[in-house]
Amino acid sequence: MPTKAAPSVTEFLASLPDDRRATVTAIHKAIRKAVPKLAPYVTGGMGTPVIGYGKYQYRSASGREGEWFTVGLAVGKSGYALHICVGGEGGYLVEKNAKNLGKVKTGRSCINFKKLEDLNLDAAMALVKEGAKHGGINAVK
Repeated sequence: MPTKAAPSVTEFLASLPDDRRATVTAIHKAIRKAVPKLAPYVTGGMGTPVIGYGKYQYRSASGREGEWFTVGLAVGKSGYALHICVGGEGGYLVEKNAKNLGKVKTGRSCINFKKLEDLNLDAAMALVKEGAKHGGINAVK
């Protein structure tokens, strides 16, 4: 059975409502400026479309292997999520720097926020740059 091709980043951005498009476009531009070498693409690996930046190969403790984005930007029903999938023995970048990221909720590698003004964009882009240097979970020692 044929599967539908993922939209381009431009098509994905155009499909968003105006208010959501403005926020996602602003963050997308900030990420592209911070890490221009990480190629953007749209993926659906999280149940919702995500703009991924860069890719890395992973192997989980169970032996499962795959490819994942280094940085990801998702639009949820009530907010946004910026994923910086970099961590290791010293911990995850997002988790270790949560207090600097603004009025957000964080997980190990995810920054959730309701509006752009809630996110300390400069601090987030500093983590994006740091994450791009390492390229994936279990990369930071």
